[in-house]
Amino acid sequence: MTGCDSGLEPWFQQCIVATGRLPLFSFLVGLLAAFVGIRFSVRLIRAGVRWWPGNIRLGGLHVHHVVFGVVLMAGAGIAGLAVPDGWPVWRAVLAVVFGIGTGLVLDEFALILHLEDVYWTERGRTSVDAVFAAVALSGMMLMGLRPIGLYRWGVFSRDGDTGVFAAEVAGSLLLAVVTLLKGKTWTGLVGIFWPPLLVVGALRLSRPGALWAHWWYGIRRPDSQRRAEARERRLRVPLMAAKVRVQELLAGRHDLPDPRPAPTHRGRAPRCPDRAGHACSRPPGGHTTRLPNGRWIYEKNRLSAVKSVCAHNGGATPPMT
Repeated sequence: MTGCDSGLEPWFQQCIVATGRLPLFSFLVGLLAAFVGIRFSVRLIRAGVRWWPGNIRLGGLHVHHVVFGVVLMAGAGIAGLAVPDGWPVWRAVLAVVFGIGTGLVLDEFALILHLEDVYWTERGRTSVDAVFAAVALSGMMLMGLRPIGLYRWGVFSRDGDTGVFAAEVAGSLLLAVVTLLKGKTWTGLVGIFWPPLLVVGALRLSRPGALWAHWWYGIRRPDSQRRAEARERRLRVPLMAAKVRVQELLAGRHDLPDPRPAPTHRGRAPRCPDRAGHACSRPPGGHTTRLPNGRWIYEKNRLSAVKSVCAHNGGATPPMT
């Protein structure tokens, strides 16, 4: 935002209103307000504060705030498409409403992702990460940064050299994919707005648990795997600990036990420990997931048949159909 006058009002007029960024600014304000407000509310509810209204229930059904977020996003989005460009105030108001809805939805992003109430569990931190990512992307665009290719689209479209433009965008997207496959989410997101960062992310070591390391490290390149694990312990672990402290300061502690049951190993045949005719061993964790009655009976009969055939075939596991 260079070239803007000092002072709040001149800055706002020149850098926000005059540049056409008022809707984006309004969206970011609504997003931040909704996230801070809903986290304040749920922390009071969790603390059991008596004077606070508490959760919203309809006939015994707990209505999560993601529902209200979806309604606000849909309403503001449809209305925003209908409002003419010559109504900047209304467009800004609708952007605020859309930002509020986005904040409510992203605050329960982990619940949507896992289809479980993991709000206060370790997996619930994904919601806070999603909000941080949305704020970062909106903030960078508000500062005048543009995603890959868009910042030079005017030059290429005027000169007619679209082939160079397409090659540049394709190369940058390839670097972004490699960076994300290496487990460097923030480097990939920020690099979309500043492509040189993608080169750094694509050339450096992958995180040890990322898909790239699974494909190319391990047995193929054990030295790279060891170096990646050492760097993870030296740099990533302290950084993530600091990030968790900041998240807990803003969003509360995610310390409830995970509701996910032990793995059921569905779709796999029970393994026989030897070929001496002994019964098949039970998979680790057992079958602890509650299944519908019909499905439970089917699984029970199927496993009994597999177990019987396994014992009569000298321990050989029959093929699964």
